[in-house]
Amino acid sequence: MTWNRLKYFIIVILCIASCSHTPGGIIIFCAGDSITEIAYPQYLQKIYNKVGIQAEVLNYGRGGYTSGEYLKFLKKNMKTLAAEKPDFVLLQLGTNDVRVDHDSTPGDKFYSSMKKIIKIFKRFRNRAGEKTRILLASIPPIPEGNPFPFTDESATRVIEEINPLIERISAEEKIYLVDNYSLFLRSPHLLPEVHPTWEGYEYLALNWFNHLIPMLPLHLKKAFRRK
Repeated sequence: MTWNRLKYFIIVILCIASCSHTPGGIIIFCAGDSITEIAYPQYLQKIYNKVGIQAEVLNYGRGGYTSGEYLKFLKKNMKTLAAEKPDFVLLQLGTNDVRVDHDSTPGDKFYSSMKKIIKIFKRFRNRAGEKTRILLASIPPIPEGNPFPFTDESATRVIEEINPLIERISAEEKIYLVDNYSLFLRSPHLLPEVHPTWEGYEYLALNWFNHLIPMLPLHLKKAFRRK
């Protein structure tokens, strides 16, 4: 074999090897309403920076969106969003669906919209061409005494309708369920209103982080353990 041909085969082998592994760190796509948009992705990014794991946390929270409105956002921007090539999608929606104004969403419509959202995310691929992993979260409680458009009816719907539907969807779609409801039930002082306190957002970010750690590629898990 000539030197030129040998060089060619070496280059091909290196290209194949480089394409068969997810590059560097991870990309995390945060999907949700204002509870996502306001702060937790920024805190999640800070956690990864602090522990020395290379990660890019993308904030695609949309304030005020119901599940139906987020579905429209995904459909309209599907190509652009899929081009982010995330390794993980963190999905939390439903709080605006329990409002008692024009945004109030019946359970069957919420269920249908969430199933369609997940179907879209299941088409996403990461930089290595592998399926993006989806984590679906239950929504936080609605505290007592919240002003319109949230009422005691909203709080009841979270417990009796929306979170049970989220659990059902998680089981049907075989995607990982993150319990962000009990998180704030144990620490209600971090959720005095519909939105958490700043400490509550940090708490939320840490909960996502703790669920993501076991799912990291092996080389990143080893790096985390060394820290």
